[in-house]
Amino acid sequence: MALTHALEDQSIQASLVLNCLHLIDQQVAAKGGLSGLALKTTYGVVKGIGPTYLSGAIERLLPEMMAALDPLWIEGLQTGNPVDYLTENRGQTADRLLSVTDGRIAGSRNTLVKTSYSRLRQSVKHDVEAAVPGLAKILGDHVGTGG
Repeated sequence: MALTHALEDQSIQASLVLNCLHLIDQQVAAKGGLSGLALKTTYGVVKGIGPTYLSGAIERLLPEMMAALDPLWIEGLQTGNPVDYLTENRGQTADRLLSVTDGRIAGSRNTLVKTSYSRLRQSVKHDVEAAVPGLAKILGDHVGTGG
């Protein structure tokens, strides 16, 4: 199944949002050092915007992100395991995800979010790549791997 088709089921979409939010929380909590401190501070600022801001942001970004990942997911289905395929191609997966957030942030009117994102953008690709195996597993659990 294509990733975008999974969003047609509201229960799958809601579960994806919650699981992605949990993954982000885990990734941020695991960061250490000065870069981790900066990331945790920025994440705290963004979480402070409102109790549903992050889950709402994930929900709004999910359709674009699924569409961006669909070609890789389909390639992975053709090679036998899309979860492994995304993980093995984590750089390309991260680039596709970041292209969505870059576009969205550029159009944002929230200067706090734009400023915070721009401060971390240069170093965030490594963090996104580190999260790809967890994201791929979440997608496999909710969408299926065709096998």
